[in-house]
Amino acid sequence: MRYRIRHLTRYDYADTVTLSQNLAHLAPRAGDGQAVLSQRLEIDPPPSALRRRGDYFGNPTDYFVVAATHKRLVVISHAEVEVVARDVPDPDGTPAWDDVAVQGGGGDVSAWEYRFDSIQIPCAADLRAYAQADFPAGRPVLQAALALNERINREFAYDTKATNVSTPVLDALEIRRGVCQDFAQVLIGALRTLGLCARYVSGYLETSPPPGRPRLVGADATHAWAQVWCGPVVGWVDLDPTNACIPAERHIRVAIGRDFADVSPLKGMVLGGGNADVTVGVDVERLD
Repeated sequence: MRYRIRHLTRYDYADTVTLSQNLAHLAPRAGDGQAVLSQRLEIDPPPSALRRRGDYFGNPTDYFVVAATHKRLVVISHAEVEVVARDVPDPDGTPAWDDVAVQGGGGDVSAWEYRFDSIQIPCAADLRAYAQADFPAGRPVLQAALALNERINREFAYDTKATNVSTPVLDALEIRRGVCQDFAQVLIGALRTLGLCARYVSGYLETSPPPGRPRLVGADATHAWAQVWCGPVVGWVDLDPTNACIPAERHIRVAIGRDFADVSPLKGMVLGGGNADVTVGVDVERLD
């Protein structure tokens, strides 16, 4: 499937900003069934410096500076991507989760770092207790992870007012409410407490599905899901607890990290400005 994406972020400041330095994770990430055909940033006021580089996790990032005084900053990412659904392994044919946990990242050194605490996801006992019902000894790792993925979907209510981007993952676990970021981070934390490697994925969902296809939850904004390491033969498998599914061609990947703090769409520092009203709008249009 080919998509056109428009992601708008607007800051309206109470006072004048004299300098704004920003880091953006807005460019979709290529690879694993996804091709980035084009991507550009539209920034107003125009930046005095703009530089793209890859970050530690292999995500394309844009650093820009706005030196002109302003009371409004508008950043729009325009992109076109093509997504092909990857083959999904047979969950029953994946290795036992406890064997995978013992191996950790196995021979893949890059998987190991997703096994431990991160800024927003502690490996807490409460998360392990929540996960254990789906992980009896010897159960295939993907079968167990899918069961936990679906249980989070059943037991958590999607509520945009219950949490924010800074809500601790244990708070979301306690109230059983939140948005895709909370669902994904609860899943990741629960998997890590069992010794499994799991990581955070930011991206988008198709806004308007084709006739006869259900509209996915979270399609009006940025989306988030998880990946679990299923051993060196199977590798990483995507899991979306918000929609109780394995992401396919309707999920568009932007960035991968340990948690939301690694892949925040736009963050930075401003001099002046005071309080700010933030407006975000996402539109994903199917081109096929």
